[in-house]
Amino acid sequence: MTAPHARYRRAVAIPAGMAVATALAFLPNTTATAADEAPAAVTADATPLSYVVNVKPGHGTSAYVKKAVGKAGGTIVTSYDQIGVIVVHSSNADFAKTIRKVRGVQSAGATRTAPLPTAVTADLGTPKALSAAEVAGAEAPAGQDPLEPQQWDLPAIKADKAHEKSLGSSKVTVAVIDTGVDDTHPDIAPNFDRAASVNCVSGKPDTADGAWRPGASESPHGTHVAGEIAAAKNGVGMTGVAPGVKVSGIKVSNPDGFFYTEAVVCGFVWAAEHGVDVTNNSYYTDPWYFNCKNDPDQKALLDAVTRASRYAEKKGAVNVAAAGNENYDLAADEITDPSSPNDTTPGERVVDPSECLDIPTQLPGVVTVASTGAKGLKSSFSNYGLGVADIAAPGGDSTAYQKPEPPATSGLILGTLPGGKWGYMAGTSMASPHVAGVAALIKSTHPYASPALVKALLYAQADAKACTDPYDIDADGKIDAVCEGSKNRNGFYGWGIADALDAVTK
Repeated sequence: MTAPHARYRRAVAIPAGMAVATALAFLPNTTATAADEAPAAVTADATPLSYVVNVKPGHGTSAYVKKAVGKAGGTIVTSYDQIGVIVVHSSNADFAKTIRKVRGVQSAGATRTAPLPTAVTADLGTPKALSAAEVAGAEAPAGQDPLEPQQWDLPAIKADKAHEKSLGSSKVTVAVIDTGVDDTHPDIAPNFDRAASVNCVSGKPDTADGAWRPGASESPHGTHVAGEIAAAKNGVGMTGVAPGVKVSGIKVSNPDGFFYTEAVVCGFVWAAEHGVDVTNNSYYTDPWYFNCKNDPDQKALLDAVTRASRYAEKKGAVNVAAAGNENYDLAADEITDPSSPNDTTPGERVVDPSECLDIPTQLPGVVTVASTGAKGLKSSFSNYGLGVADIAAPGGDSTAYQKPEPPATSGLILGTLPGGKWGYMAGTSMASPHVAGVAALIKSTHPYASPALVKALLYAQADAKACTDPYDIDADGKIDAVCEGSKNRNGFYGWGIADALDAVTK
């Protein structure tokens, strides 16, 4: 059984028990012109697009190429010389092919197929919010926050036991690279790291106060993720996996819900340069679900985000990402992608997932997280794949498929919502922050550990889980996915289920 293809992976809300997905985008092929010609003419009705131009890191090459950008009809938005990525806007349909011919340009491509700005869409799922009466009537045993009995996901990774030993260190910050975080929420405010928060939607950091918050009509996704990671243990609402660490908001999703390359690059670079220890990435980079290396535009997007994520890790951050919600085997020889580009008109294409990558999920060094439900089985929607899925954690599932033990009532994951509310969502978007939280606990226990060591401990401490075979999650007599590998490492659960207790005791 495959989950329905919807626009947002990261913004997965499944009131009916199924997860919603995200998507990526790519840009039109254009005709080349000589790089040394006069500045390109742009007509009044030309379509303005955004581009990334990748060069050798440093100021020398970048300065030369920047001059050529102007000649080719481009306007520089910002430049990340430390990783050699230049963000450009241009209405010249030939810009990408023109600039690729310039000496020093290693790759260049459009980050979208839709013009600036994109058209508004309204297909985002809505989380199942708790009513005021449900919040007010919540009761919990001594030592627990009021809504914690509904959080079956915490004991699933032994976070409840971990909290008896440690809540995590306030010197550790997890950045939520997402749709924005409402830092005024009573469960988030005590742990919010303002200095590490920013709005990166344009591709250039906006540090205005509150710029990292979602607008009233924007997705609550990032706020939900932030609460899962670090909701304070303060007698209010719920409890995060690591309720003693700091959390920051790096907003990279535009008002229409698209996560474009320039914003994602900005997010990783910002995290790298502001002391972030862990980044959570519950999205894929629009508009292409998979970015193919043999396409010049998609290759440029892949290059840019790879450089940025590697830079963040080099600077000390562990990058954690959601595996996706389409029940894809990411280790398969081929996958049919019907959703790209998602910002204009998607077309069906067959891709090789070893050559066409879901970014940042499949990038080198990134921790790829698969989702489990309340019975500890792979979630019906979760992507998987031997050698691709690194670890698993609770992301929820339809209550009809995996019902939690009482007193919990929903098979989805409880999280914080903007405006001081709480509600349920599900998806690998919810699994990833559980692992980000455990990574933060490891970093709290081992403050001098490198990202490589934190990842090694994360995998070594995970509770090995054998393949679910046969996997017929909806009990209709048909196999819904095939797991490959051993108990110690397989396609459904990677190295196993994340273990928060080991994170604070070993």
